[in-house]
Amino acid sequence: MSEELMTKVQELIDNSINPAVAGHGGFVQLVDVKDNRVYLQMGGGCQGCGAADITLKAGIERMIKEVTPQARIPTTRPASND
Repeated sequence: MSEELMTKVQELIDNSINPAVAGHGGFVQLVDVKDNRVYLQMGGGCQGCGAADITLKAGIERMIKEVTPQARIPTTRPASND
């Protein structure tokens, strides 16, 4: 199930989420999926942005749950500066 969920979430990130946040200089990267929990990394303009939490909860989480209702709340980790 995790591989199918990972594929669906990656497609959503590529086709909908990243084009939307790119307008603000940001990006979202899928890090992992374990036990239906989606781990994301937000970077670029999203890093340190005061609206990132709102984007995650009201935008990204909602979009992921529409496509994959079994997914648990996305979790983020800061992007590295590498």
